[in-house]
Amino acid sequence: MKKRALLFCFFLFTTSAFGFGNEEKFSTYFRDATLRYDFYHVGTKGEERIVPDKMYEEGTWAGSLVNLVDTLNLGEYLFKVIDMKTNRVVYSRGYSCMFNEWQTTDEAASGVYRSFQESVRFPYPLHSVQLTISRRDKRMICREIFSAEINPASPEIHHETLSPSKVISIIKNGDSHKKVDIVILGDGYTNDEMKKFDDDAKHFASDLFSTSPFKEREKDFNIWGVEVASHESGIDQPDRRLWVDNALGTSYNTFGSARYVLTDENRVVRNYAAAAPYDFMIILVNTNRYGGGGIYQLYAISYTIGETPATAWQADYVCVHEFGHCFAGLGDEYYSSSVAYNNFYPKGVEPWEPNLSADPSREHLKWRGMVSSTTPLPTPWNKTGFDSIENERATLNPSLSNYLDSRQELLEAERKVLEAQKYKTVVGAFEGAGYSSTGLYRPSVDCRMFSLSLTGFDPVCSRAIENMIDFYAK
Repeated sequence: MKKRALLFCFFLFTTSAFGFGNEEKFSTYFRDATLRYDFYHVGTKGEERIVPDKMYEEGTWAGSLVNLVDTLNLGEYLFKVIDMKTNRVVYSRGYSCMFNEWQTTDEAASGVYRSFQESVRFPYPLHSVQLTISRRDKRMICREIFSAEINPASPEIHHETLSPSKVISIIKNGDSHKKVDIVILGDGYTNDEMKKFDDDAKHFASDLFSTSPFKEREKDFNIWGVEVASHESGIDQPDRRLWVDNALGTSYNTFGSARYVLTDENRVVRNYAAAAPYDFMIILVNTNRYGGGGIYQLYAISYTIGETPATAWQADYVCVHEFGHCFAGLGDEYYSSSVAYNNFYPKGVEPWEPNLSADPSREHLKWRGMVSSTTPLPTPWNKTGFDSIENERATLNPSLSNYLDSRQELLEAERKVLEAQKYKTVVGAFEGAGYSSTGLYRPSVDCRMFSLSLTGFDPVCSRAIENMIDFYAK
């Protein structure tokens, strides 16, 4: 038991020790504005360095005035803000980033060095603070990798207006300090397509709140849209030799994966997002090619146009699935689709994601409190039958224009296999998750994080989402 405890990185201080019980404590350390600290994350496989860039004052602080110190224990990294007068941790957040994903690619393994733009954001301090950034090691123990002193009166902090873009209110339920604020940006929309962006943003907000548990908690959210005009319509598709002058720099083929859409233009994205108060960010890309991406506490990205009427629903699936990554730190529960990562989840190490586990035993399973005593662990399911269909689907080329239509029949066959399972309605430990056919387990036979369908979030994922809503909407 002592050895197993090392697998967990409880680097987050509890609210009873370092948290804040009321808004008066917030005003002791912060004013109602946002400080953004930009930096470059540089390195290769097994090596990294944080290099400071610039600091900006953004608008009003959108987050809670009470839950300032992170207690959720999620993310590959943790940053802490320490008041230098009292040596108290006055703010912290766990997060993940493009750099830690890239470190698991073949390019990094070959010794190539790359740099990525990143940011951390926190309430604007009244006094000098120490910013520290830590990362989990292979045993999930957190190690500090960077530290810097920040003087809030420094002339190096930029105070100019970062984005003059038009902001639209999509859903407004109250004070941002007591709500979860989401900002939706568009990429690949020209000035003539702003009406389409507004409609797309409203559509995907509606789609999010038609999905439980978001549906039941809609009153805890504010949704904003920021109109971002690109010079050309669409986004980059390198494998098709299609290059577009799009404002936010989103692109397919991230890390060599045809469907993976991210952007490394962090400063540009953050400057546009600063036009609205936000805790979380969604980027909608104006394209009909299947794809998206999501990283915890960074952003969720989704394509917006169904390739055909029969497959239009898949854009709705992608947006909510990717927001599950960004918002609640949920891991991918699928395991047979191709990804660019190598050994993303080291064997024998318990993942930090709340819906993935390397230990299916009744004594140690991460969500054991939600499992009935009559449910066998590991939980049996027709993995062989499902895998035979997945193997056929894996032969399809995602970069082909008819990709969605050609795989529709196989998706329906997979659906029949999942619906026939004896334990389809219970929480258990189903082998196959986190890009690994064996050795990792998911909570349910199906979930929005597992199959390409409009099925809902399983109970464990739903609990993680509810916990995040509770944390931000207090």
